[in-house]
Order: sequence, then C-alpha cells, then structure tokens
Amino acid sequence: MRKNTLKQLLKANKTALNAWAAIPSSFSAEIIANCGFDAVTIDLQHGMIDFAQALTMLQAVSTTNATPLVRPSGSEAVQIMRLLDAGAYGVICPQVDTPEIAKMVVSACRYPPVGTRSFGPPRGLLYGGADYFQHANDEILVFIMIESKQAVENLDEILSVPGIDGVFIGPNDLSISYGSGIGNDPQGEAGEAIETIRKKAADRGIATGIYCGDGDMCAMRIKQGFQMVNPASDAVLLKNACVAQVQKARGETLKKDTAGY
Repeated sequence: MRKNTLKQLLKANKTALNAWAAIPSSFSAEIIANCGFDAVTIDLQHGMIDFAQALTMLQAVSTTNATPLVRPSGSEAVQIMRLLDAGAYGVICPQVDTPEIAKMVVSACRYPPVGTRSFGPPRGLLYGGADYFQHANDEILVFIMIESKQAVENLDEILSVPGIDGVFIGPNDLSISYGSGIGNDPQGEAGEAIETIRKKAADRGIATGIYCGDGDMCAMRIKQGFQMVNPASDAVLLKNACVAQVQKARGETLKKDTAGY
C-alpha cells in the first residue's frame, strides 16, 4: 500500500503544512496541491462541496505528492467510510465533544477486528494499491477536532480513546464556545484552552494541528509546538489576493481576512 507520508512526518515529530480546500473545484484543488503543501484537506463541513465534487478533488490531489485528507460534515460513520473508499488518506472530523463520538470516528476508519469499517474501497485500491485492506488500518490518519468548551472538559477521556492519531483545534468555534466571539487567535480562557489541548495531546504522543488565518499565524503556531497548520482556506486566500490587487491598483491600504473559512 502507498505510504501515508503525512503520517510519517507527524510520527517523526516534524511540521506539516496543510492546504484547506473549500472551493468545489478539481482544478482549484490541483493548483493548491501543486504549491508544496504536505497535505490538502477537502472540507465538506464548511466548504461548498458535495461527495461527487470531493471525489474529483481527491483525484486531482492524488496526481501530486500531497496527502489527500477530508473533513466530513460530521461524525456519521457512513459518510466517513465513503470518503475513505473514495481515496482519502485521513479524516479531520469536526465537533468531537465526547469520548463516545471519538470512538465512533476511530471505529469508522478501521477495519475489523479493531473497527467497524465496511470493505469496498474502489478508489482506495486504485490510489493505495492492491494490498490496501492489509495495511489501511495502519496508514489511514484519524484527526478529531476539539472546538468546544465541552470537548475541553472531556479532553482527558477523549484523548484516552485508542486509535486517535491527532487532534485538530478549531479556534473560531472554540472562541465562540467560551463567549469570546470568532477569532483564530483567541485570548483569555479560549487561548489558555488551546495550549492545554496542545500540551495534553503532545504528552500522549498524539499529533497536534490547528486552523490558522495566514502564514504569519502558521509560523506562530509552529513556534508554540503545533505540528500541522494551514494558512486559511483556498477561498480566503483567493479573496485576499484579489482584494490586495484591487487595493494596490487603487492605491488603498491593504487589508486581509484572517478569520474566515
């Protein structure tokens, strides 16, 4: 089976740059996958993407060295299994607020006897190789998102669930949960919670990732010890680039969006 190079990077405690694809376009996915990112995450939760579009985007990413990941719209096992069957080499599952949800996510990503994933990966076999079934449990990457006060309160129990490869923090939702409004760099309780999550996961040998608003924020989070970061979504990057060119042409002060998905 094709090795999951992103998983190898994270296991070696190295830094990984992850692109975030919200635009429903295989061409857009192909462009960002050719920009030097270690992984590309196709976002079915907040991106404007359905399964058919995600399939073509996974095919586009698969022409590059970037590891194809998905963020499903939730923790529903059927959707997770279908996206893995379509060739995703890992999931970043949102709103994992309890250990029970974490167990369901891990189980959906693993074949029996360690999980409940149903066999039938047509693109998994094409992209991964003929021996996909024999090695998929070891290669598929499972990230769960911690993005609420409830999840932080349940953090120790969640991190104790076997099979979790990484935690990924959603700072906007985490900030909202603590009553601070949206923001990719929340302060106060939400900011303290981010460091608590990172440290507790790292102490258990679990990889840590966080959504960032731009490259500067990525650099800051890497210095804090996070392993996987992404400089906003393709939609935000496209918007910022277009606005910057308009503002330059008009001689206006440059402004950019660092909060949006």
